Amino acid sequence: MKRLLLCFLALLLVFLSGCGGEKPVAPEAAPTDKLSVVVSFYAMEELAREIGGDAITLHTVIPSGEEPHDFQPKASDLSALSQADVFIINGCDLEEWAPKAIATAHNPKLRVVTASDGADIHYIEMKQVLPGQKEEKAADPHVWLSLKNAKVEARNMRDAFVAADPAHAAYYNERYARFTGKADSLLAEYTRKFAAAQRHTFVTGHAAFSYMASDFNLTQLSLSNVFAAGEPSIHHLKNLADECRRDGLTTVFMEAGESPRIPNTLAREIGARVEVIETLEEGDGTETYLETMQKNLEKLYQSMI
Repeated sequence: MKRLLLCFLALLLVFLSGCGGEKPVAPEAAPTDKLSVVVSFYAMEELAREIGGDAITLHTVIPSGEEPHDFQPKASDLSALSQADVFIINGCDLEEWAPKAIATAHNPKLRVVTASDGADIHYIEMKQVLPGQKEEKAADPHVWLSLKNAKVEARNMRDAFVAADPAHAAYYNERYARFTGKADSLLAEYTRKFAAAQRHTFVTGHAAFSYMASDFNLTQLSLSNVFAAGEPSIHHLKNLADECRRDGLTTVFMEAGESPRIPNTLAREIGARVEVIETLEEGDGTETYLETMQKNLEKLYQSMI
């Protein structure tokens, strides 16, 4: 009996030593060399994600609901900038706080990308909203709301990512090509749709959509100018209502987060409904840039047929 027990123990030791001879393969570690990218606000975040994908990490400076012009970065934003590889702003004087933030970050390796460089910029007469002051023009900052300009902004981001992280150049180039292909498909689809529509005019609360209108030869009417503060005058509201009736408009568009009071007033005056359209100045990341743009364009199209 003792001999049998000893034999069993010997066989067990041989078996266990054989199993321990091959070490288990550890799962592959997640890459730790991702490009660190800081962006100014949500639209830049979505475009950067389109191009950077899984090869970048993102920190967005301006939280949803904050006004980009008057924003002041927090200590955590400056800390992120001090360690980042790339900082992306829209430009057109939208992020007036950016130069000071860049200087404060003291990051010599930081590549600063002004995404709107090379885009087709619209300039607005400031005298329309600041009567009595010297006549001047300012750039409409809502460049990203044009699919054509979004391709330019995405290209500027792609170029910065490739320069900062050449090891992933093929990856960035492939994602850029995929993005521009989808953008071109949307442009072609809605160029056909709008060309066949009964109307080619739409009305918004805030005149943020001139770039989108330009892509498709549409006319944007609005309750307020790009740079206007406060409510429109009674005179402007009356004239706008008359123009909307002449054009047969049945929808008043307003931005997410905008007060609905004045758009609702105009809608009641002309017998229209109110619909929300997105500027991509804020968002929760549940939709891609192109998905949001497609929804915007479809809402505009449906209001014109």
